[in-house]
Amino acid sequence: MSNPADAGSALTHFDTKGDAHMVNIAGKALTHRKAVAGGRIQMQQHTLDLIQNAQAAKGDVLGVARVAGIMAAKKTSDLIPLCHPIMLTRVAIEFEVVHATATTLPAIQCLAIAETTGGTGVEMEALTAVQVTLLTIYDMCKAVDRGMTISDVRLLEKKGGKSGHWVAQE
Repeated sequence: MSNPADAGSALTHFDTKGDAHMVNIAGKALTHRKAVAGGRIQMQQHTLDLIQNAQAAKGDVLGVARVAGIMAAKKTSDLIPLCHPIMLTRVAIEFEVVHATATTLPAIQCLAIAETTGGTGVEMEALTAVQVTLLTIYDMCKAVDRGMTISDVRLLEKKGGKSGHWVAQE
């Protein structure tokens, strides 16, 4: 059997036999680490109007979604098997309304910022926060718009640690 860690850049969650394992971070420097992830949910204009005018039947959609995203970041290691439980120093969720164009529906863009001072990064926490935030918006509005679409979830930036600063290309 070929070793997955031998392919190009090492896949750190596999040992020399190719078995999955949790990466040992004991020797890593404790540094300030930050990750920013983003994603969006497209919806009908009527759905966006309900959210913006606080008229959704289930209440404050963006407020509840923000809390859900923060909670999700804190629970990432419970959801992703090989993630380390880490002490988050900050999780922030930001929203931006994206207006409809001639070819696209309106959307809500979500940014999740996760920070820690530790021996491993917070990319998974930021990505998990975005996903759960957008899923919560979907859940709270699905009664009026089952056709909402979640898309473009990705890491936008990471800072800290051995690999330094990385920014996604447009």
